[in-house]
Amino acid sequence: MPARFGVVGDPVAHSLSPTLHRAGYAELGIDAAYDAVRVPAGGLAAFVAGLGPEWRGLSVTAPLKREALALADRTSELALRAGGANTLVRTEDGWLADNTDVPGAVAAIRERFPYDLRLATILGGGATAASVGLAVADLGMDLITVAARNPANAADTVAAIRSHPAAPEVVVVGLDRMGFAGGIVVSTIPAAAQTPDLIARVFPVNVVFEVTYNDWPTPLVEAAEREGATVVSGLDLLVHQAVLQFAMFTGHEGPLDAMRTAGEAALAAR
Repeated sequence: MPARFGVVGDPVAHSLSPTLHRAGYAELGIDAAYDAVRVPAGGLAAFVAGLGPEWRGLSVTAPLKREALALADRTSELALRAGGANTLVRTEDGWLADNTDVPGAVAAIRERFPYDLRLATILGGGATAASVGLAVADLGMDLITVAARNPANAADTVAAIRSHPAAPEVVVVGLDRMGFAGGIVVSTIPAAAQTPDLIARVFPVNVVFEVTYNDWPTPLVEAAEREGATVVSGLDLLVHQAVLQFAMFTGHEGPLDAMRTAGEAALAAR
């Protein structure tokens, strides 16, 4: 029986993960299946418990990343630090929870902007902000500012970033009080929250990392293109983290170019 994989979350129908992974299987001639499965909040443990032995791995998206940590038999140090797992892999010792969002973000940024930066501002304070915050800490940031609509709700994210071995300085401010950013700005907030006032306070910056690949281009990306800043897209992040997942799932290096091309074509068709 072919190995089965999938992406779980709610909502999940919009996910490009099936497109990327299937393109990888086709490129390498791997006999495997990959599907999107809607699993609502609170339902991941029951779903995983009901999987047959042919299921070898899961990509995990919102709102299930913390649930993935709780149900795993083993958990990577990175997933624990990030406070969430986007990857579940079935091993001889049970389910392993890991996080490819962090190294995927590092690879996405480095591909587009292979130079040193010292300042980072993250718009938003949720789970995605924690993963990307750890990624920019990997890149050697001296100061990381978390700008959240409600700074009190960003406490877990700030704690996660501060736990990085490099011990960067991390400050949290209200999104409406964010001043000059500099360096790299990472947006984890919806396009609707990217107001003209906020955008005016963002620039000038070297890099804009927009973690979504929907509603493209967002107002922040449009401004970045006008200002001549380097843009890192949500598709860049999705492809790089998927390549890492692909290797964990199959034991084969993920074919980056084939997976990216498939993702670009799927987005263009929407």
